[in-house]
Amino acid sequence: MQVADEFGKLHQHVLRDIRELDCSEEFRKSNFGRTSITIDMPNGAQRKDPIYLMTRDGFMFLVMGYRGKKAAAIKEAIIKRFNDMEQFIKKYILAKDDFLPFTQAIMDAYSEPKSYHYNEYDLINRIVLGCSARQFKELHGLGDVPSIRPFLSDAQFKAIRKLQTEDIRLLYKGIDYDNRKSRLIALASHFPILS
Repeated sequence: MQVADEFGKLHQHVLRDIRELDCSEEFRKSNFGRTSITIDMPNGAQRKDPIYLMTRDGFMFLVMGYRGKKAAAIKEAIIKRFNDMEQFIKKYILAKDDFLPFTQAIMDAYSEPKSYHYNEYDLINRIVLGCSARQFKELHGLGDVPSIRPFLSDAQFKAIRKLQTEDIRLLYKGIDYDNRKSRLIALASHFPILS
């Protein structure tokens, strides 16, 4: 009834649309529960009208077949969400792939790496983001996520990857920490996001 109201359809047409969905029987059973409601009539009588109780997934499946401005807005929101999710996953995979070469460069640069040698990550985060990964998580309410990279803007993500690549090159050249830091800051000053 709510779908009929929101989308300007007759309730009987929404019931028909649900019955005619081309979904699997398993999906139908999990997302559409047929029941009825009692309607009070003007003459004091009552009648039972069929309705479906549906899950969010059932609702989405149903309205994906609808047309009109409301349906279009829902479809656009779904497309945007999928695109955002795809970018999130790509960033996460790239961050994971970048971790090993960076860690290896740090291990190769020091005969006996100490824990503070791994501050290279926060050095780059501080240059690009103005804060450490821990601070970024706190500022954005991210909790204990394994990586902040998927939550960065595209420009921030690209800047961090560029600096990380340059830092790896500098580590292999044997450039000391302070000189690496100065060079990375100078390089970052050319990034539009940081100007």
